[in-house]
Amino acid sequence: MGAGGLGGFYGGRLAKAGEDVTFIARGSQLQALRQGGLRVKSTLIGDFELSNLQATEDPASVGGVDLVLMCVKAYDLDAASRAIAPMIAAETVVIPVLNGVDIAERIGALVGIGHVLGGTTYTSANVVEPGTIRHLGMDRLIFGELGGGISARGEAIRGAFTGAGVPAELSPDVHKEIWNKFVGLAAMSGVASVVRLPGRMVLADPDTRALMVAAMGEVEELAHRQGIDLDGDLIDKLLSAFDGLPPQYKPSMLIDLEQGRRLEVEAVQGTIARLAAEMGVATPVNSFLYAALKLHADGASP
Repeated sequence: MGAGGLGGFYGGRLAKAGEDVTFIARGSQLQALRQGGLRVKSTLIGDFELSNLQATEDPASVGGVDLVLMCVKAYDLDAASRAIAPMIAAETVVIPVLNGVDIAERIGALVGIGHVLGGTTYTSANVVEPGTIRHLGMDRLIFGELGGGISARGEAIRGAFTGAGVPAELSPDVHKEIWNKFVGLAAMSGVASVVRLPGRMVLADPDTRALMVAAMGEVEELAHRQGIDLDGDLIDKLLSAFDGLPPQYKPSMLIDLEQGRRLEVEAVQGTIARLAAEMGVATPVNSFLYAALKLHADGASP
């Protein structure tokens, strides 16, 4: 659901492996998938092309499915969750791989929480032109039961992904994994977008690196206040991972900002602001990032 960068990247790999995949897209991306197929360009997993794809803009035309991989932007989540209702059969599982810490719960409120697993991904994949996706780096998909533990349905889904060459992990504590990602995501997307520079350039300067560390620390504190047991060396691990990113890497929020598109500010910095207010926690760095970026939340003015 949402065959853009992530949806096209993961859906393309499943289809390439022989899985029965329908891409749900709209506009020029849908037209390109129907007419010319899908092209994925990746130095990590290798380039590939697919033709004769199943692609539609109407989820109701698909019918019941085993799995919905929710890959829309957070600002489209509620509408997308209502739209997938015709695809939800008795055993359907929905896995979201979009930014935010309350995404699974928001989907569950509309389709039934029993259908939803928590999910997150460490992958940089963007649409460079309709029908063409560039994978810049990282390749890690994590999901699991919201109530914890390992389930048979989770094992079956992991088997489908690993059979397609996707490094998929089934986590017994998916909330921890979602927050692990969110701590780094919020800082990287926020600081890089405010200074309008790729992640490696942000980290190379001691002042903006310190700003990013402070932003991560604030989000880490929010997680701890909610009982999420994050690793004690999480920030060091995130910095090490960020230092290994390709020099040209930009977080998706910065790419959207540069191209005048809507931003996922409310799902990221807005969520931090809301949780901080609810818990009485001071988050001055993230408050600044939110104040600066929310002015661009709706994209460029017409």
